[in-house]
Amino acid sequence: MNVQPRQKVAPIYAHPNLYQVVNVQNSLRMHQIETSLRNEFAAGGSGELSPIDVWPELWLVDERDRIEAQRLVDEATASALEDWLCNACGEANGGAFEVCWSCGGDRSTPQ
Repeated sequence: MNVQPRQKVAPIYAHPNLYQVVNVQNSLRMHQIETSLRNEFAAGGSGELSPIDVWPELWLVDERDRIEAQRLVDEATASALEDWLCNACGEANGGAFEVCWSCGGDRSTPQ
């Protein structure tokens, strides 16, 4: 009897913020990769359970999609925007911000 080793099945993505997980799920769906969302309502169990055990998780419906799905997850969660300095006041701002938190200056305004 020839027994094949079982491939470890694990979630493709997990994050404490449900909206982040759903955003990744939508990115995968746009590429015809179907997923299943688990622990969607498990946050109420934190305290009795380890916090990481109640994080929302995204599981693949078809494990054959794993390589492409992982590439898309990495792409969707990459922080492509670098931190920037405000041209108006010189304050450092995170890459996700389009407006300076200190003076309200626009990120794209030239010096």
